[in-house]
Amino acid sequence: MNVYIVGAGAVGRYLGDLLRASGNDVTYAPRDLDAVVPVEADLALVTVKAYDTPGAIATLERALAGAPGATIVTPQNGVGNEELLAAAFGADRVVASALTVPVESGRDGTPVAASGGGIAFAPVGTSSAHNWLLATFEAAGLPALAAADYRSLKWSKLALNVVANASCAILNVLPERLVHMGDAFDLEIRAIREVRAVMRASGIVAIDLPRYPVRALQGIATLPAPVARGLLANRIAGGRGRKPPSLLLDLRAMKNRTEVEVLNGAVVHAAREAGVKAPVNTVFARIVSDIASMPQLWAKYRERPDALTAEVRAEIARGAHGVALAR
Repeated sequence: MNVYIVGAGAVGRYLGDLLRASGNDVTYAPRDLDAVVPVEADLALVTVKAYDTPGAIATLERALAGAPGATIVTPQNGVGNEELLAAAFGADRVVASALTVPVESGRDGTPVAASGGGIAFAPVGTSSAHNWLLATFEAAGLPALAAADYRSLKWSKLALNVVANASCAILNVLPERLVHMGDAFDLEIRAIREVRAVMRASGIVAIDLPRYPVRALQGIATLPAPVARGLLANRIAGGRGRKPPSLLLDLRAMKNRTEVEVLNGAVVHAAREAGVKAPVNTVFARIVSDIASMPQLWAKYRERPDALTAEVRAEIARGAHGVALAR
């Protein structure tokens, strides 16, 4: 099988290495759009950051000009990428995906993957069969799961991606420290509750993903605060611990763009449409975006949970939400 990958970062290299090792021909798209040439491809993977999806679409329009039957798979984080790809290529060519194997780049640029996890797929269109994808990735050594609803798949992955991510980025702390930061960790629990409320109000059913029981995570967050704190603290510290989350890595690298808009920002947008309150995610999304565009603002929040809590209280006090912080 011929595989074309747009995005040669840690995830793209990891999946490409697995597919090549199992006998597939793998080609990576060049960074320069002018260098893109038509290719013969059965499968195209989009593994760029969500904010680079429009550029990936331009690449695929050139590369797949002679391969109108190629299936396009997006294991990207956040929500909204599938809709962009479907608008460009048709929903029946697009398959949503969620990768739950933690992958990062090693010092030499090679991908380093943690043990456990797998990959899940769900068709975006109504007539696209994707059982062959499960067989392809299982043959490559990656446990694969089929899901019926791509929105459930992507929102369930989002529910994992937002945990101890934006808050750690804002405070410049690792997850293992966040869970001991009192009011800041209470905000984290509240943010998880908001995601659950938005999904339910939008008719999106949470599903468990390989290695990660998403439904249990959301259920724990609804327990009385002291119980939720204890259970979630153990899971977050044990699962993410000393690993810097993606948004924190981006801020430390002084990137002027992050994926917060398709993570916490997506929660905010969906909350507005569904008439649900999401003050914590609103503040998280706004502050991360502000710090990315104006790094000097970070000094206000680094290791200062009181400043973050004050922002949420101010958001509520403006009258847009009319609810009190959970205690």
